[in-house]
This record gives sequence, structure tokens and C-alpha cells, in this order.
Amino acid sequence: MKQSIFTILTNEALTTSVYKMTLVGDTSYVTAPGQFVNLKLEGKFLRRPISVCDCTEGELTLIYKVVGGGTEQMSRMLPGEKLDILTGLGNGYDTALTGDHPLLLGGGVGVPPLYMLAKQLRAEGKTVSVVLGFNTKDEIFYENEFKALGCDVTVTTADGSYGVRGFVTNAMDVDYTHVCTCGPEPMLKAVYKACKTDGQFSFEERMGCGFGACMGCSCKTITGYKRICKEGPIMRKGDILWED
Repeated sequence: MKQSIFTILTNEALTTSVYKMTLVGDTSYVTAPGQFVNLKLEGKFLRRPISVCDCTEGELTLIYKVVGGGTEQMSRMLPGEKLDILTGLGNGYDTALTGDHPLLLGGGVGVPPLYMLAKQLRAEGKTVSVVLGFNTKDEIFYENEFKALGCDVTVTTADGSYGVRGFVTNAMDVDYTHVCTCGPEPMLKAVYKACKTDGQFSFEERMGCGFGACMGCSCKTITGYKRICKEGPIMRKGDILWED
């Protein structure tokens, strides 16, 4: 983990509620797809955890949804403004586990961390299938970006306004060697039940510190309690213990 000051390059709307922010700064501590960063916002006591969409040397891409005061404040920030950011948080996806044909399933704002994952998997020469799930056509983002990586991309919408009608589980009828997924818990549970292979599941949880000190985001697993921010957010399928 490293605390650094980043400078905003761009901050633009992708949909009516989803924004893409690019920043420049020290990205050396971002070492795996699926990790997240923790942003300090003026006037807010707790930092805001945001998953990393993409990372290159010196440049960071974040995609976030406006859901409250903190993210609304972020949406109004301008190029040139500074952000205090903790980087290198969380464990990230392990691409060595995925086999030759992984299936990536993202729901809503669970889509962004899968982009960096797909980018790395394609660089490793793997065939990548991607299913992006949204409620309606107006919420869709990053379909073309995944296609540009050479992924086989399917989009689902709950209302049937674009692509396959239904949820990401309605588009899992492809050959795959491993599942990597990120999204709301009901989606993760559905994918878990439908999955025919091993998998890696990225969990969302309210966080206090974001680096394992406060124990506020602990969850029970087959092998004991784990902190979503430290031992997660990625959990192996065999470790997951669903609670009713």
C-alpha cells in the first residue's frame, strides 16, 4: 500500500450516472487486476474505495457510479485537481488459475475491474469471453472497449432493450475453463450456482480503513473470517460461505 497524490487528467460521464476518471501519479503499487484504491475527499471522514479499471505506468483509470454525496462530489471534480489516494489495496485476480478460456462476468459497476483483467489475459494469449450485465440499454458502457481487446463480448439487459434479455447467467452457455466475476451479491450468488468450474468472485463491502486494520469488512468463509479489503476482495469459489 502506498499513499500518493494524483492529478486528474479527465473526468467524464459514460452514462447519466457512471463516470470515468483518469489520473496521473505513482501507479507502481497496483500490481494485479481486481485491486482497488481508496480516495480521500475534502470534507468526508471516510475514504471512498473504487476498483481499478485500468493502470499503466503513471496513469490510472477509475470508473465509478454516483450513488451518494462522495461520488457526486467526485463527478464535479475538474482536470488539474489533486486527489490523495491509497493504492495497491486488495489481492486482485490470479490469472494463473484461469486456464486457456476464462469467462468474465460483470454486473453494472462490477464491470470496470474486469477490463484490466481481460487486458492481462489477452496479453497472456488466452481466449476471453465476457458477459456484461445491465438493467437497460441506457446504462451500458465499455462494450466496445472489451471488443477492442479481442474478447468475445455478450451484453445482457434485464429489460431486454439491448442484447440478451435477462441476467449474466442467461449468457453462460459457452465453453469456459474458469469464471471471474464482479457485481452485486445477488448476481454473485446466481453465478456461483450456475458456474460449472472453479472461479474467482470479487465482493463489495462497506469499508472503514480499506487496508485491514479496522476489521469492519470481515466475512465468514470456509477457512475462517477474511477481510474483504485485505484477503479479498477476490474470493476463490471453494472458500465462499453464503449467509442467508
